[in-house]
Amino acid sequence: MPSWYRRSADGALCIRVHAQPGAKRTEVAGLHGEALKVRVAAPALEDRANEALIEFVAKRLGVAKRDVTIASGEKSREKRLEIRGCAVEPERLLTN
Repeated sequence: MPSWYRRSADGALCIRVHAQPGAKRTEVAGLHGEALKVRVAAPALEDRANEALIEFVAKRLGVAKRDVTIASGEKSREKRLEIRGCAVEPERLLTN
């Protein structure tokens, strides 16, 4: 299993993300070390980048925004997201 994600005992999907706020568009830019690199179009002001990241990941994985939470790294580029109720494999994030 790749090191950028794992499934917890309760079935939740945990993903390591390296966020790059202020990009031209929101997109996955591959892997950054042991994290999924996501360029986020929103600026890192007033949690706009975090909200945009949550919305992007939820849409790509087919879950509701309420099912995606930032477990750690809310004020950092290095984040850990927790996704509940995700039936698809996280590699789906790597495809366009």
